Amino acid sequence: MKYKVKSIIIGRMKKENEESDTRPCFVSLFDVNDPHKSGKVPMKVLEFKPHRVIMKGFDVKYLPTGNDIVINDLSEVNIEVEKDSVIITGKQS
Repeated sequence: MKYKVKSIIIGRMKKENEESDTRPCFVSLFDVNDPHKSGKVPMKVLEFKPHRVIMKGFDVKYLPTGNDIVINDLSEVNIEVEKDSVIITGKQS
């Protein structure tokens, strides 16, 4: 699915149970850059239960204090689910 956004935040959520080998994650979509500094509410939050998240062709910022990844300066992002992976591509200036 393609989305018109300025930035996204990718993060993990708590495991649903200890026996699971996957950890749910989220992708929050924003219409501003550096949303973690703005306090702005996401336009949309997508939740997934993947084995891995693959990001292709981006300049990425990792936020160690929150374990989140921020991708700024986007014009659009494409998020696809293939088998057990979430694949994120898009246009970044």
